Amino acid sequence: MASADKVPMLAEGHRKIDDEVRHLKMFERPAIIEAIEVARAHGDLSENAEYHAAKERQGQVEATIADLEDRLSRAMIIDPTTLSGDKVVFGATVTLTDEEKKTIRYQLVGQTEADARVGRISYNSPLGRALIGRTVREEVEVTTPSGERYYKIKAIEFI
Repeated sequence: MASADKVPMLAEGHRKIDDEVRHLKMFERPAIIEAIEVARAHGDLSENAEYHAAKERQGQVEATIADLEDRLSRAMIIDPTTLSGDKVVFGATVTLTDEEKKTIRYQLVGQTEADARVGRISYNSPLGRALIGRTVREEVEVTTPSGERYYKIKAIEFI
C-alpha cells in the first residue's frame, strides 16, 4: 500500500535499495521468465509444479520491486553531517549508558540501513522511537521482549 509519507534514509540506504531494484530487474526477472518458458515447454500447465513455482516467484519479485520503488520515490535523503542541535533526530549518533553503566553507541537510521551489530538502529525501533526528541542527560525507558531497559543519553553527535 503506497503512502505519501516521506521515508527518511541515508544516501547509503538509498543506494542499497537502488542496487537491489537494479539486480532484481536485470537478473531475477530474466531468470524467472526463462524458467517460465522452460516450464511451459513441458506441456500441461495445470499439473506443472515448475511453472507454478516460477509464477509464484515472479509475483514475489514484482511485489518486491514495487515496494522498493515506492520507498525510493518517497525517499528523503538525509546527510547527518549537515545536522546540528541538542536533540536526538534521524541520523544522529547517540552515546548511551545502560543500567550496568555499559556504554553503547547507536546511529538512528532508516530500516534499510539498520544493523544493531554495527551500531545502527532504525528510528522506528522501540529504542529509536524512545530516543527521538530527547537531549543529553535525559533518561530513556524502553520496553523490550526481555523487559524494561533504562538508558541515559551521554552524547549526541552528527557525524
